[in-house]
Amino acid sequence: MSDFISTEVLDAKSDDQIVTVNIQEDLNQPIIVYLGSELLSNIQNILDSKYQLIDGQNIEKFISLLKDWSRHFHTLPEVILIHDSLLADLSKIKFDEVKKKSGFKTVPVIVFSNQLNKKVKQQAWSIGADEYFHEPIKFKSLIPRIKFYKRLKAAGFSRQDAILKKDKVYKMYFLKRSFDIAVAGTALLLFSPILILVAIAIKLESKGPIFYVSRRAGTNYKVFNFYKFRSMQVDADTQLEKLKETSNQYQDGNQFVKIKNDPRVTRIGDFLRNSSLDEIPQLFNVLKGDMSIVGNRPLPLYEAKLLTTDNHAERFLGPAGITGLWQTMKRGKAEMSAEERIMLDRIYVRKNSLLFDFKLMLMTIPALIQSEKV
Repeated sequence: MSDFISTEVLDAKSDDQIVTVNIQEDLNQPIIVYLGSELLSNIQNILDSKYQLIDGQNIEKFISLLKDWSRHFHTLPEVILIHDSLLADLSKIKFDEVKKKSGFKTVPVIVFSNQLNKKVKQQAWSIGADEYFHEPIKFKSLIPRIKFYKRLKAAGFSRQDAILKKDKVYKMYFLKRSFDIAVAGTALLLFSPILILVAIAIKLESKGPIFYVSRRAGTNYKVFNFYKFRSMQVDADTQLEKLKETSNQYQDGNQFVKIKNDPRVTRIGDFLRNSSLDEIPQLFNVLKGDMSIVGNRPLPLYEAKLLTTDNHAERFLGPAGITGLWQTMKRGKAEMSAEERIMLDRIYVRKNSLLFDFKLMLMTIPALIQSEKV
């Protein structure tokens, strides 16, 4: 069981004075700060984890602890956990000020409640919380969520960026379309020798077509023929249903399908996928106007038909693209959930601009070589 660390307050006369704390820090253990000990019952096995738990005790001491954090600790906490019983009295202005001045802008904030309460949920969003839980959760399931929000904040985004106004349809602007045509046309000319070599390699290894063509849903749910170099066996689609049940990377509702170490992939296909060369034919989709260089990934129809609620459908209110925000932040990371991927897609819809596209293209370069076979 991990050591339970609590703050010992020596002076707390007023809000303006710094509260001195006496804490023994273990540099080998990451830190979790919590406000409201009731929330510990909402997280299963947290006391058995290799984390230091710092009790904020009450709002005054909690704010003072955060304000004076650097005097006692060498690193920022992994996450701040808050129970809803103390949420109403937590000043958003003071909390935001402390987070900004003390360098806590990249630390996720999660609110816990014993039951679903819409008013409390709105209070959680108002203080900049990244997540609201109203049911018990296993600590090992909470860790990937914390890591996701840390990456999101480090990249300059927040959950609030995924809250969109409902637009009618997306219409690509002139500069983006001009940029897409110029980049796709130039890239196809430069890659033409590679296209020929890859086509020959695919034909030599196995019988079947060079290109894989599937129906995808893109911008505004528009359905089109999506092109890739074939990286799988010819009968790959018939094997999908069985693999979805046994090997799907996304196990949280199956909105998306991603098979780790996919047995259907051929030897040349494995190389094409890990080098992203299988994506080159999508440049033809860009020239046709089906897709953009940067945007949200067009989805197979069996996935798109599951995303019809308002929150999910918003990810289609932007351009479909070869690369996008979720690819650069999450590609090859096994803990990615479907909910996180949708959130990143929605953030892109809200943030998309030519300048943002340039940034994502630069971020795509180190993400091209995947760390996992997914």
